[in-house]
Amino acid sequence: MKLLYAGAVSAALLVDEQGDYFAREAYTLYVNGRPVKGDTSVISLYGLIPGTEYEIVNGDEKLCFNTRIEYCCLNVRDFGAKGDGIHDDTPAIQAAIGACPDNGRVLIPEGRYNVLPLFLKSNITLEIASGAELLLSTDRAAFPLLPGRVDADDPHGEYLIGGWEGDAHVCHASAINGFGLKNISIIGEGTVNGRGFEAGWWLNPKTGDKPARPRMLYLRDCENVTVQGVHFINSPSWNLHPCFSKNLSFISVRVTAPWNSPNTDGFDPESCRGVKALGMRFSTGDDCIAIKSGKMYMGREYKTPCEDIEIAYCRMLDGHGGVTVGSEMSGGVRRVRVHHCLMEGNDRGLRVKTRRGRGKWGVIDDIVFQDVKMRRVKAPMTVNAMYFCDVDGKTPYVQSREKQPVDEGTPTIGSVVFERVEATDCQACCAYMLGLPENPAHELKLKDCVFTMDEHASPMSPIMSCGVDPCVKKGIYARFVDRVTLENVTLTGVEGEEIIAEDVGEVSRS
Repeated sequence: MKLLYAGAVSAALLVDEQGDYFAREAYTLYVNGRPVKGDTSVISLYGLIPGTEYEIVNGDEKLCFNTRIEYCCLNVRDFGAKGDGIHDDTPAIQAAIGACPDNGRVLIPEGRYNVLPLFLKSNITLEIASGAELLLSTDRAAFPLLPGRVDADDPHGEYLIGGWEGDAHVCHASAINGFGLKNISIIGEGTVNGRGFEAGWWLNPKTGDKPARPRMLYLRDCENVTVQGVHFINSPSWNLHPCFSKNLSFISVRVTAPWNSPNTDGFDPESCRGVKALGMRFSTGDDCIAIKSGKMYMGREYKTPCEDIEIAYCRMLDGHGGVTVGSEMSGGVRRVRVHHCLMEGNDRGLRVKTRRGRGKWGVIDDIVFQDVKMRRVKAPMTVNAMYFCDVDGKTPYVQSREKQPVDEGTPTIGSVVFERVEATDCQACCAYMLGLPENPAHELKLKDCVFTMDEHASPMSPIMSCGVDPCVKKGIYARFVDRVTLENVTLTGVEGEEIIAEDVGEVSRS
C-alpha cells in the first residue's frame, strides 16, 4: 500500500500497484479496526478525524499516517444555506468561504443547493459531503463574465482571466473558480451538477463571438491543489480545466456526461506542471483527458508547456479519446506517462493532434503508455499532424502532403511509446501515424504489445484529416515518420499487410 494523500478528514491510498482502475481482486481494509471494502486500485477514505493517527491493515500489509490538524469547520447551513433545491444558496456558501480562516474547512452537508458560480480562496478545504449536490443555476443571464484579458503592468502587458480552447476569451464563470490560489482542497463524495441540457448550454454550442460556456472547475495560476472524490456531471462544456497551474492532484474524481454532449472533455490541464490524475473515472461526450498548452498566440507568447503529467489507475469509458495531446498545444507537451489504466469503448486510446501553425514551441515529446488495457477501442493509437481544426483547417497550408517551409508555424512530434499495451476488439486499426513531410514525427515505438481485431469491426476514419478514408482491421500505418520500432508486437485479425510505411526513414521489427 502507498499513501497518496492525507488531509484533515480524508485520505487516499494505492492498494494494488499492479491493477488497472480495478484491483486484481476485491479487498477489505481495516481502518483503525473498522472494515472498509473496496475493489479499485486507488481508494479514498472519508469521515476521518483531524489530527489523528490511523493504521490501515490489508492482509499482511500495514500503513500508518496522521491526518492534518484543522483549525475549524464552517457548515454552510449555519450561514443560511437551505439545501432545499429551491433557494439560491450562493450568498450563504460564498459567505462561508469568505469567513473561512487558513487551514479551515467549508462543509456542504447533505442537501441540494442551487448555486451560481462560486469563488474559492487560498489555504482552505471545500468539502462536498456525501448526499450533497450543487446544482448550477440555469439562469444564464445571472452568471458573472470573465474577460479574456485586461491590460496590466506585466512583462506580457496583460492579465489573463477567461479562456476558451487555448485562447484568451470572455467566458461565463464556472461552477467553481480559483485565481492565483495556493494550498486548496476540494473533497467529498458529493456531486456538482452543471445541468448542461436544462440550461440550454448544449443547444447551438458553437460560441462564436459570444461568451464561452462555463466549465465545472476552472483554476488559473494556482498551486498545490487536491481534488478528491467529487462527482462532476452534465457540464456545460469542459469539466476540469486548470491552466498555468502546478502541483495538482486529482484523485478518485468521477466525471460523467452523455455521449452526445458537446465539448464535455473530462480533464484538460493547460500549460500546467506537475499533474497527477489517479483513480479517476470518465464517461464523456468528448476526450476523457486532453492535455493542452494554448493555441497560436498563447503558446508562442507564454511558451509554457504542459509537462510532468502522470495518469494512472484511471478508467476511460466512451469519449473520442482516452488520453489526448492537443490540439491546442502551441506551448508544447512533454514528459507524460500513462500507466495501469483501463480504456473501454473509446474512439481512440492515445490521440495526438496538431497541425501546421501551432508553431516551433509546439513540441510533443516523451509520451509513454505503459501497462494499459483497452477494450473495444476503435483505434488504440493515432498521431495526426494535419488535424483539420480551426477555420483554416482544411486549407492546403494545413493539409498538403508536399513539403512546406519549416518556419515559425511548424510543430514537432518527438517520441511516442507504447509498452505492455493489450488492446482487444480493435476496429479501424492498431495504430495510425501521420507526421509532416517537412518535419517528420521522430519515433513511434511499440514493445510487448498485443492487438486483436474485432471479428465484426466496422469502418471508421482513424484520424480527422483530409484525404483519410475510413478503414477497418488495418494494422500499423505510418507516414512521414523518421523511425518506427516494433519489439515483440502481436497483431491478430488484421486484414492486409500488418505494417504499411510510406515516407518512413526506418522500420525495425523484432
